[in-house]
Amino acid sequence: MFDILIQKDKQLLIYLNSLGSEQWDPFWLFITNQFNWAPLFLLIIFLIFKKFGWKKGGFIFLFVIVLIAFSDQFTNMIRGIFERLRPNNDTNINHLLRTLITPQSYSFTSGHATTSMTFSVFVYLLFKDSYKYIKYIFIFPIFFAYSRLYLGVHFPIDILTGATIGSILGFTAFKLQQFLVKKLFTT
Repeated sequence: MFDILIQKDKQLLIYLNSLGSEQWDPFWLFITNQFNWAPLFLLIIFLIFKKFGWKKGGFIFLFVIVLIAFSDQFTNMIRGIFERLRPNNDTNINHLLRTLITPQSYSFTSGHATTSMTFSVFVYLLFKDSYKYIKYIFIFPIFFAYSRLYLGVHFPIDILTGATIGSILGFTAFKLQQFLVKKLFTT
């Protein structure tokens, strides 16, 4: 059963990756680079301080930084346990893929999917009652994670598992943040 799932995962990646074209390559290379999302991050930082002020906003901002670092390191821990080769390093399928970058670390789970979903779920829960357009924050993890399939450096299971873990981490972190803010900032 597990072997069938892995085979289907590889087949789906080959199909999705084959949809790419040279004209779209620069776009997806841009999307996959986390530094290119800086305007989004700056907007969220601005909204945090605007809504919560300097003291509480500063705490939430630091909380988000720790959350992102935790998500990243948690992903690295999982990768170290499973040690699944990235598609671009898998000799059974790499000749069938369009690969534009060649990372050498392990594949399962996707750090892009995990961390972007962690961030987005947390931000959505933080602002959903204040800003009706905050739901569009989920465009970020969808595009960010899909870029990894397009580039041939993650399998669909890596993305889905990363997004699931990220959702759980984001929700749990939001609840922890609520508890800590109540404890630390009651007047």
